[in-house]
Amino acid sequence: MSTEYTLTSIRIITDESRFEGLKKALEALGITGMTVRRVLGYGHEKGHRQMFDNPEIDSNLLPKIEVEVVVSKIPPRKVIDAAKKALHTGKYGDGKIFVSNIENVVKIRTGEEGYDALQDEV
Repeated sequence: MSTEYTLTSIRIITDESRFEGLKKALEALGITGMTVRRVLGYGHEKGHRQMFDNPEIDSNLLPKIEVEVVVSKIPPRKVIDAAKKALHTGKYGDGKIFVSNIENVVKIRTGEEGYDALQDEV
């Protein structure tokens, strides 16, 4: 039975060391799936100098973690607020949250789409 909910992608980019706290905060909301990527980037903190095969070269890229969740029944604002609470220090490097609407989700195994594609019976 298809249920109509808006599908929202929430991408959170932050320092790698903060991942476990963020993961616990999202799981406490009922998030049952996420995609996690190790990424490189920088913002106002402007990176750091790094050694590459002897000569010192500027590398403005810092290790970050990108967590993506797609929500439908859980309101995006709850996810945003939980992430902000888990990650906020008030210093550069706390991260960014990107919120986008998703047109559709298709579960390849069953062919279900939309909200139903995000549900799993255990």
